[in-house]
Amino acid sequence: MHVFAYIFWNNVLPLAVVIAAGILLQRLFRLDIRTLSKMNFHLFSPVVIFRLLYETDIAAGLFGRVILFVLLFEALQFALAESVARLRGLRDGKKAAMRNSVLFYNSANYGLPLNQLVFRGDPYTQSVQILVMMTQSLLPNTYGIYSVNAHRFGWRRTLKVIAAMPVIYAIPLAIGLRAGGVELPVFLYTPLNYLADGFFGFALFTLGAQLGNMPWRITKREALDVSLATAMRLAGGPALAWLVTWMLGIDGLLAAALIVSSAVPTSLSSALIAVEFRNEPEFASQTVLVSTLLSMVTVTLVIQLIGIA
Repeated sequence: MHVFAYIFWNNVLPLAVVIAAGILLQRLFRLDIRTLSKMNFHLFSPVVIFRLLYETDIAAGLFGRVILFVLLFEALQFALAESVARLRGLRDGKKAAMRNSVLFYNSANYGLPLNQLVFRGDPYTQSVQILVMMTQSLLPNTYGIYSVNAHRFGWRRTLKVIAAMPVIYAIPLAIGLRAGGVELPVFLYTPLNYLADGFFGFALFTLGAQLGNMPWRITKREALDVSLATAMRLAGGPALAWLVTWMLGIDGLLAAALIVSSAVPTSLSSALIAVEFRNEPEFASQTVLVSTLLSMVTVTLVIQLIGIA
């Protein structure tokens, strides 16, 4: 019950308040959604992942095990989402949106505080979560963008779009500076912190603005697709994560941290990509919203099933 109350009061409810603010202001002032989306992709997202990687000491052995887990886990999620999308007869754009809603999960502003609560601030599990966040920042800005553009623009133009994403360069830069022991000067580090601190609120506000911008009507077909995507993310995610940890012989604290990290709802990135590239933004936003609300129950069940709380 303590975990359930924490998730609601400290994760779901604060997210809902900021999302509601975005909905309200969009209804009142008709904000420019694409401008908000571009600020997320080109400013706030690369800055926050840079700071996390720059400030955290991560062992090489842990790095390799987590990356191997992520590769296998995402491959299985891709196969599941692709199979369901094909059975539903979805076309390229909608199929990509459904895959993204399953592959990309909220490892940052939901997963990180959840990790801190469940594992009581353990630095080892925090390192695991930061590595998951790194991959979840990189994947949407590479494969995620490719998936929603390749069928429309071709691979050459799509690769140019991907190459323009700052987060691709922020990750190796942060790792390199950390490994080299380079200390950023105050005039750079201070504004970096200002921007990184604003990421979560701005991303949630953008999601709210998108929700406020769309008609609040869900057809029977759309409701089924949102339900399927949500089920694959909240139930399929932790089930596949458990399977991968078993296949790789991962157990103990590392396995628990990886399974908990996989149980969180659909990432804001899937909605931001949908808005930025005009690919099923209503479906993507609705999936983020529904999965976030339902995760209050499903995440609690996952934590209890693996015997942490």
